[in-house]
Amino acid sequence: MLLRKTATVLAAALAATLALPAATAAAEPAPTAPAASEPTAVPAAEDTAERADATANPVIVVGGLSGFAAVYEPIAARLRGDGFRPFIYELPGLGFGDIPTSARAFAGYVAQVRAATGAAKVDVVAHSQGGLVARYYLKRLNGTDAVGRYVSLGTPEQGTYVANILNFIGLGSCAGVVSCQQMMTGSDFIDDLNAGDDTPGAVRYTTVRTWQDELVRPVDNAALADGATNALIQAWCPLRLVGHLGLALDGTTYTVIRQALRDQAIRPNCFAL
Repeated sequence: MLLRKTATVLAAALAATLALPAATAAAEPAPTAPAASEPTAVPAAEDTAERADATANPVIVVGGLSGFAAVYEPIAARLRGDGFRPFIYELPGLGFGDIPTSARAFAGYVAQVRAATGAAKVDVVAHSQGGLVARYYLKRLNGTDAVGRYVSLGTPEQGTYVANILNFIGLGSCAGVVSCQQMMTGSDFIDDLNAGDDTPGAVRYTTVRTWQDELVRPVDNAALADGATNALIQAWCPLRLVGHLGLALDGTTYTVIRQALRDQAIRPNCFAL
């Protein structure tokens, strides 16, 4: 009975997170692409040595399951403020469909951003399921030549047991949501994605995870092997409380993202807003 009550609570947390509303719409970089945010100019007087070089790779922020583009505008605004050129990629159908299909659409979006900016490569900052979409693109769709850095935030790289909760309480296999089924620990998709090298190509891989993640369990399933830099927020900031969605909004987490994009040592600012 206690196990069934626990499962019900976790399922409620999952449903609440998936139901998050969007705040505003984002502009698209190309007519046929999912929603994206164009960078805006920052006055030269604000330029400092801490700002990204003008030739730095464009940064594509990849949303997660049910993640409207507007949810990721705060992180895009932080990136713009630091001199990066951010774009927001909203998963097709908000990510409820097949992950490899979303990855093929993402491949087209990467090509659009590269063409629009003239950049040889892009960097990727991906939240939750978005990290699996980006990794599939890198590993199975020959995307490594087009990406310089991969940063995942609370991505169930090795699957998650929480995805199995709906089945446990009798609501079916992830209530028929294909991507949820694919994110289950031990699914064919997860086993295929993690067969062989976790970090193919010359891409610099960084993962960020938090002890308070409600949707990735066990929490260490958000890490990668084979040379990736794996950052647990509470390893540096034990009093910092960051949930699954919070990884895309939290100031301390953003300092890790910025350091990863600059190829700096990871030293989170525990007091960042």
